[in-house]
Amino acid sequence: MDFSGGGGATLSEMYQSARRLLLSARDGVARVERLASAPTSSSYSSAPLVGGGGGAGDSAAAEEVRREVAQIQGLCAQMDRLWRSIPAKGQRDLWKRKVEQLSEEVDSLKETLDRHSLRQKKRVLEAKERAELFERANGESSHVLRIFDDEAQAMQSARSSSRMLDEAYETGVAILHKYADQRDRLKSAQRKALDILNTVGLSNSVLKLIERRHRVDKWIAYAGMMITVVCYKGFLWGGIKAAFLFQRGFPACQYICHYVYADQILFCMHITIYILHMYRKTDRVTVCGF
Repeated sequence: MDFSGGGGATLSEMYQSARRLLLSARDGVARVERLASAPTSSSYSSAPLVGGGGGAGDSAAAEEVRREVAQIQGLCAQMDRLWRSIPAKGQRDLWKRKVEQLSEEVDSLKETLDRHSLRQKKRVLEAKERAELFERANGESSHVLRIFDDEAQAMQSARSSSRMLDEAYETGVAILHKYADQRDRLKSAQRKALDILNTVGLSNSVLKLIERRHRVDKWIAYAGMMITVVCYKGFLWGGIKAAFLFQRGFPACQYICHYVYADQILFCMHITIYILHMYRKTDRVTVCGF
């Protein structure tokens, strides 16, 4: 990954070199661990030299890994200076994360190597102490050495089992935390679904009330129109009949015509007021029902 300016190409090359050294150092640490876990010799003369199964090969491999770790740390220090000079903020943040991750991996590898060295020193010290005890023993040094070697192997197996149990416990705790997070997310989704269902149910109730109100208003309007038409026709027929009688020689029918026309106007006004009253009544019922 090359960059224009800011030492990008040099930074990329150094990062690739550091990654290769890191892989080699990991392989070296694994090799050192295998040598350290090799079966110990049961002979009297080999006990102080092996000191836990590593020997000269173990020490040489550990020193080689230490040199590689030192080289990686030097490259990390140089890359830490170079990524700060990159002008683009996005690329600068990217290289910052890469260098920090590489530094963390190197530190973890160095801690593993230090723990191995400490265990190796303890094994050498224990081997020396056993050798001193064997020198003071008379005639049964080989048998005692085998006993101590068996005990050392048993203790090492117990430590390995304890470490495996700790890792299994940590894995179980992490799984339980994940299950708890999933349960919280499912509860949140359930609450949202219930809210949506409540909202949908309320909307359906409102729509049903509106439809019922429209249906009632329609029938009220139709009934009012029919009553108005029938009454108007009745009064109109009465007025026509009174006018006919007035023309035939009944003067009193003139007053009847005026009375009929006045009643028509008053009746239409009453019908209109009644329809408006019914509309207002249905409006109040609908609002109270909502």
